[in-house]
Amino acid sequence: MTSQTDNGIYARDLDRSGANYHPLTPLTYLERSASVYPEKTAVIHGHARFTYAQFYKRCRRLASALSRRGIGRGDTVSVMASNVPALLEAHYGVPMVGAVLNALNYRLDAGNIAFILGHAQTKLLITDREFSDTIAAALARMDEPPVVIDIDDPIFEGGKLLGEKDYEALLLEGSSDDPHQGPSDEWQAISLCYTSGTTGNPKGVVYHHRGAHLNAIGQILAFGLNQRSVYLWTLPMFHCNGWTYTWAVTAAAGTHVCLRHVDPAVVFPMIKEHGVTHMCGAPIVLNMLVHAPAEQQVSFQHTVEVATGGAAPPSKIISAMEDLGFRVTHLYGLTESYGPAALCAWQSDWNDLDVEARTAMMARQGVAYHTLQELMVADGQSMQPVPSDGSTMGELMLCGNTVMKGYLKNPGATDEAFRGGWFHTGDLAVRHPDGYVEIKDRAKDVIISGGENVSSLEVEELLYKHPAIMEAAVVARPDDYWGETVCAFVTLKPDAQEIDSVEIITWCREKIAGFKIPRTIVFGPLPKTSTGKIQKYVLRKTATEL
Repeated sequence: MTSQTDNGIYARDLDRSGANYHPLTPLTYLERSASVYPEKTAVIHGHARFTYAQFYKRCRRLASALSRRGIGRGDTVSVMASNVPALLEAHYGVPMVGAVLNALNYRLDAGNIAFILGHAQTKLLITDREFSDTIAAALARMDEPPVVIDIDDPIFEGGKLLGEKDYEALLLEGSSDDPHQGPSDEWQAISLCYTSGTTGNPKGVVYHHRGAHLNAIGQILAFGLNQRSVYLWTLPMFHCNGWTYTWAVTAAAGTHVCLRHVDPAVVFPMIKEHGVTHMCGAPIVLNMLVHAPAEQQVSFQHTVEVATGGAAPPSKIISAMEDLGFRVTHLYGLTESYGPAALCAWQSDWNDLDVEARTAMMARQGVAYHTLQELMVADGQSMQPVPSDGSTMGELMLCGNTVMKGYLKNPGATDEAFRGGWFHTGDLAVRHPDGYVEIKDRAKDVIISGGENVSSLEVEELLYKHPAIMEAAVVARPDDYWGETVCAFVTLKPDAQEIDSVEIITWCREKIAGFKIPRTIVFGPLPKTSTGKIQKYVLRKTATEL
């Protein structure tokens, strides 16, 4: 008997063709929505409205203009902008010609921007005049700066025009009738996102069309998007391409509501005016909304779905958001996983739990997305999974089609990240008997005091429950006797009465094991990265010097 390989008889004369195979790409989402819902409002920005037909034509014109300028496959187009239509359109127009979109983090300084533009070999830079000072300083540092196009948004007053023309004039160079083909290979790069690392130069994370396509579907499934969804852009589009909601909302034929800046005085009225149904943001955004002055917290009659990522939001914040009319879903992911890759999927029996128990369940990172192949909590060296006992810690690892291609021009970092056939997140977690994952700490953030491991997240969760504390971060402080002790940095609520460290320590003593109680309390604002994450490396340095 002749042995058949490659799936035996099912491989005979059954080849790929134009009839049964096309590369996966999120570009098809816009084409479909424009065809099915041409007159539906796709984008809202101030007084401007674009239907799906108009949105599609504008993206086609951008692609045509880029192509006529010689920009094509493998070229990088960078965009420095807040959440405005031009950046949303670039998520389609740039990859339509095979080029790679690099959405810049507008919170970075000129040195980092100059590094990124050079490292990415950017050919064309589209920049909002709001960031003209930073961009001008970055371009001055470069020997071969890219061509510059300005976004002259009438909503923003100020800044300077740096480029040869503005974005609308660039669109006039192109035609929506010019053909575009999308990627020839779904593994082809679609975008380049840089990490907001705490030390050294940022790393360039490369996404492919397949991953972007799939993760967008994952967002629809995780967040319940459909053609009635109205999505408010409280999450920066530069951050993991807006967690791929730039593509997901379009795939669902929802409405994008652009927002230049997250300001509770603007967000609450917009929710009511536009009937916003969905929004995303880091825990800091939730914190802003919860602690907004009462006169800014405009009420609305419907429930708004809010997805949050990063560190688990404290249970008190989740409860306060619910009181304001929001339903919080906790997601987990990294730049390297196209944003969210896991979610705390709701279980019906949680409805019967009290607030404390329910929010504790909701604060877990949960289970893998439909579109992630698998997640694992395992020993970082042996790669052996830990038992699902809710207490044994291991490193959280991911694998699947929604993990990055790798780091641009950094094979060593890519190999280390993919060691053992898994992406190593660097997060320490446990797996509960129900299969849900809960992150306990970053590997570097565990505090070892007198031989006992202290989870900084556990202590932070407790501190957030103090009625006077608005933000909290916990790090290790070197100690000659204990090795390390717990050092807490706290920001008080604006209307809180002055309290001292003794009062906070006494309050903690009644609620947590003695070795976990902060021995040092530092009051003041917390340093944050450009994406709103607390800079613990700065706090660790400060704690060492105390």
